[in-house]
Amino acid sequence: MLIRPRRNRKNEVIRSMVRESHLSAANLIAPLFVIDGKDQMISIKSMPGYFRLSVDHLVAEAKELYELGVKTVALFPAINDSLKTPDAREAYNDSGLNARAIRAIKEALPDMMIMGDVALDPYSSDGHDGLVDPKTGEILNDATLEILARQAICEARAGVDIIGPSDMMDGRVSYLRQALDQEGFKNTLIMSYTAKYASAFYGPFRDALDSAPKKGDKKTYQMDPANSSEALREAALDEQEGADILMVKPGLAYLDIIHQLKQNFSLPIAAYNVSGEYAMVKAAAQNGWIDHDKVVMETLTCFRRAGADVILTYHAKEAAKILLDQ
Repeated sequence: MLIRPRRNRKNEVIRSMVRESHLSAANLIAPLFVIDGKDQMISIKSMPGYFRLSVDHLVAEAKELYELGVKTVALFPAINDSLKTPDAREAYNDSGLNARAIRAIKEALPDMMIMGDVALDPYSSDGHDGLVDPKTGEILNDATLEILARQAICEARAGVDIIGPSDMMDGRVSYLRQALDQEGFKNTLIMSYTAKYASAFYGPFRDALDSAPKKGDKKTYQMDPANSSEALREAALDEQEGADILMVKPGLAYLDIIHQLKQNFSLPIAAYNVSGEYAMVKAAAQNGWIDHDKVVMETLTCFRRAGADVILTYHAKEAAKILLDQ
């Protein structure tokens, strides 16, 4: 035999030398849930090992992540139901929980990158990403854009480095880009949730924020899981509208979409390793069915192999620790 592919697998030195995909803590973004109050760490039942954190604990967690090499966090506030309204006005409250959390991290860690979520579901009494027509139940695309812009500007004033519009309203990237530029935030990045699917993998996240829709579902604005060409169309629009990074969400069931975007666009590609994917790994590991650490690292490496430059993952801290031990 002249050709023996196994020669390139004969030992770890050779395997490391020819390895095609590499993972580091620099590729990771850690999503964090923040709540009001002090000295609060409330466990999320459907996400073992994950917590809703008051701002003091949030800052401590950010410091630990930074020391481990995870230097970007994405914030998701879980606000009191009494603050949720049909017009989601708490989304752009400069004194609200989200803005206070951003400022607290920036004061403690000026070099920590912060990504702010832009969507109305955490603040809406309807639980939708956009405004809801009270008569028809329709999610109002154009009317929502103005609220999203106010939210993005509020977050930029507080100190976010990256705006993450997860709402899936048409035209929101260009609307946000223009609004941010007009307010002087020309260097604030937009990481667009380009291909965000109407997925069943989001359940634990909605538990964490208590943000599930009160009526209906999100299928009129989030993408159909059966579609792939549509993701290319969404990506082309986001690129034209000024996005800096394109995201695919969820991740594991959509590796083909990540790969297609990487092959067709020059912008960096992000993948969101979502709550349901995290929960499945935790549940299987707790039952002794899989090796937790090996599955976590294999999963994150697969995102890199598919073409993801950036990975938002609830495994960020534990993955960073594993990488340090390697």
